[in-house]
Amino acid sequence: MSRLPRGVTVRRDAGMYGYERALARHGLDPVAGVDEAGRGACAGPLVAGAVVLRPGRSGVVPGLADSKLLTERARERCYEEVVARALSWSVVVVSHEECDRLGMHVANVEALRRAVALLDVRPAYVLSDGFPVDGLGVPNLAIWKGDRVAACVAAASVIAKVTRDRLMTGLDAEYPAYDFKTHKGYITRTHTAALREHGPCPIHRMRFVNVRRAAGLVVEEPGHNGEILSVAAGPSLEETR
Repeated sequence: MSRLPRGVTVRRDAGMYGYERALARHGLDPVAGVDEAGRGACAGPLVAGAVVLRPGRSGVVPGLADSKLLTERARERCYEEVVARALSWSVVVVSHEECDRLGMHVANVEALRRAVALLDVRPAYVLSDGFPVDGLGVPNLAIWKGDRVAACVAAASVIAKVTRDRLMTGLDAEYPAYDFKTHKGYITRTHTAALREHGPCPIHRMRFVNVRRAAGLVVEEPGHNGEILSVAAGPSLEETR
């Protein structure tokens, strides 16, 4: 975790809104949170959200938590609350083609940067989940498990995940053989079986080894001790999980 500005401290028992309150006491407000959804999926877009919550009670979102810890129904309720209570929010969708072109980490950072730039309220400080985002033009702090400890990051995670889940449910109608409405493009047994049977569809990310294998671009050969070795049959591209 990168460091907070000098003099800013957040108590362990400060709750989900502790970071925003501590930064505001030192004149660093408004505070934006950013997070993404779909980085580990091998199909579909990457989605980033950015949120600035209103100060005080009006910005407190009932039931807010890391989007991954919420049920689908609870996420939808939180989404509506975040939209209603945010001072500003934005969402950015990065296509699977751009993810392939840039690589997942570069695409991820670029998406978070774009989401902050789209806010119609310029933040004085930005909190992100896991890793810092350069090029924002304002100071920022990367927080380990930020979507569990900082309200604005949790709100951004809800915006990103609900948006992406809706997109993947829509794409399921176009590509029903893959059951995208259930696994949302992540690697599951059902998704792996569909890839083996049907091969990749147009929204799969070709940087993932499992997708390249299903497309016949990676072949498996027996090694010296009987183990299976994967050998690239085309241009080398990393798997990003």
